[in-house]
Amino acid sequence: MKRNCLLNKYLSGDGISSDDPVFFLYRNHRCTPTLYEKGVSRCPDKRVLALYAAVLLGFAVVLCHLYFLAENHTYAARAEAQSTVRLSLPARRGSFYDHSGLLLTGLETRYLALCFPGENNYTRLYAFTDSAGQALLYRNRNRSAPFLLEVDRDLSGRGIRCFATARRCAEVPLCQHLIGYLDAEGRGIAGLEKALDSQLAGTKEHDTLVCAVTAQGRLRAGETPQLTRQDSSAVGVQLTISRPVQRAAEAVAADTMTSGCILVLDTATAAVRASVSVPGYDPDDLAASLDAPDSPFLNRALESYAVGSVFKPVLAAAALEQGILPEYECTGAVVVDGQIFRCAGGVPHGTVDMTAALEKSCNGYFIRLGQQLGAETLLQMSRQLGFGQEVPVAGALHADAGKLPSAGELAQSGQLANFSFGQGGLLASPVQIAAMMNTIASGGVYRTPFFVCGSVDETDGTPLETLAHPQSRRVMSAENAALLRKMLQQVVEEGTAQDAAWLEEGAGGKTGTAQTGQFTPDGTERKNLWFTGFYPAQQPRYTIVVLQDGQVSTEHSSAAIFARLCAMLDLLA
Repeated sequence: MKRNCLLNKYLSGDGISSDDPVFFLYRNHRCTPTLYEKGVSRCPDKRVLALYAAVLLGFAVVLCHLYFLAENHTYAARAEAQSTVRLSLPARRGSFYDHSGLLLTGLETRYLALCFPGENNYTRLYAFTDSAGQALLYRNRNRSAPFLLEVDRDLSGRGIRCFATARRCAEVPLCQHLIGYLDAEGRGIAGLEKALDSQLAGTKEHDTLVCAVTAQGRLRAGETPQLTRQDSSAVGVQLTISRPVQRAAEAVAADTMTSGCILVLDTATAAVRASVSVPGYDPDDLAASLDAPDSPFLNRALESYAVGSVFKPVLAAAALEQGILPEYECTGAVVVDGQIFRCAGGVPHGTVDMTAALEKSCNGYFIRLGQQLGAETLLQMSRQLGFGQEVPVAGALHADAGKLPSAGELAQSGQLANFSFGQGGLLASPVQIAAMMNTIASGGVYRTPFFVCGSVDETDGTPLETLAHPQSRRVMSAENAALLRKMLQQVVEEGTAQDAAWLEEGAGGKTGTAQTGQFTPDGTERKNLWFTGFYPAQQPRYTIVVLQDGQVSTEHSSAAIFARLCAMLDLLA
């Protein structure tokens, strides 16, 4: 009863102070009390209710988000990718072939070991890889992801996952200066490898290994690495080179030359059957050749040099076309505007005609012949024979244009005299000299020497694209070309090239010794020693250039090297 009165008092407010705690609670919480038998109870706080509502709403949002993720395939794919590792195998590169389809570069099988963390890779694989692989093993000893390591054999029998891949190689380096080489990433950086990189590389699509891994980078239980094959669409490139002829030329050069080049052309087509430059370099240790004094990276077949007397057939061709066949009384020297020009050794040749002048390489005869013909006629014939013009090889690769004096320069009598026997400002490449001699050997038709046939489908050898477009033009009559060939046969049989006279089927050609203006420390001038000719004499199959550049003395003359090569070519026939 007492409690009820007290309650009524609070409800009515009679006698209640504003400081009374019960009144304070009532006023601030706006709560209407409910009577129970055991006392008075207040209603829940609205802020607590709001908190409960927020929790429930948050829980509902989380549930909705989880449902969204479960149904969204993009997120599912991302989640899968986080547990999948893709490793690329090296892309396959096209090979080089000779004119008959024989490989000049090959493919060797290499093996890549698949390494996962926790498999003790360093200990297991150290003995089966090279120094670069050993360094890779050391760097990756604590790596939490799989990686590939090149090993020297198939280790599948040892329980190690290995995958075969093909890598370009050459068991015996052939035509290395012409073909060039690759960098560590497999890109062409010299020679035809660089010039034809886009064709040889194809689409550059890689075979791929897909590995399902744990968070620690290990292969998930029950999973197997999956190899996905890609068609890189790499194509091969067919060259005009003949592998047997190239081998023969390289063997002769290695045995007889210290510095120089050999070019062999098919006389009928001007297709290059062999291109050799010495010295060579080690493709597996390029750094060792970078500072070598003999420039082993230089492709001497494509560079330009002082040519000397191998240029004299140009004047002979121009004279024959003009119907000029003079005789000359050689005293061993000729004076032009006070300047003395001597024949070799200053030896007089007496009365000589064109045949004898070529045979004895009489400078005086050709100086007087040049004066008769005049600068314009000489320059016209020179251009017709390809001098002063680049010879395309492939892409941006070409044989040097050399240097052909201008008509203004040849207006000076001394310059014209020098030019008439291949000296002065004249420079030419071995390719240009070969083209000139090939014109004479093939009946008077100039044909641009070419090195590349085209690209081929490596699966079946089908030609895809022609990459060379040689030009031809008649420069001299067939009759005059035949007459000049007979004169050049005399050079071999009776003249300055008798080192090649022993060939059973005979040969024709011209020697040349060119001053370089370069001297040894003791003051001896270095010279370029040339021979260019055709073989056999009657029905030429090959046109050949031999150059020994920057020489003081040689064990073998260039004519002798030519003859040795011709003898080897006979064995191939």
